[in-house]
Amino acid sequence: MFLSVVLSGLRRWLRARETARQLMALSDRELSDIGVARHDIAHVARQGD
Repeated sequence: MFLSVVLSGLRRWLRARETARQLMALSDRELSDIGVARHDIAHVARQGD
């Protein structure tokens, strides 16, 4: 039980980190096109679940 909770949290964190990495690679214009400000990337990445 405990291990599954920890692994689930780790998977969630890894997905958010990858999402943030991909969003950071976009230009400001591309981010604007999808309605995301650069300073909001971390928040948007965590909300992806």
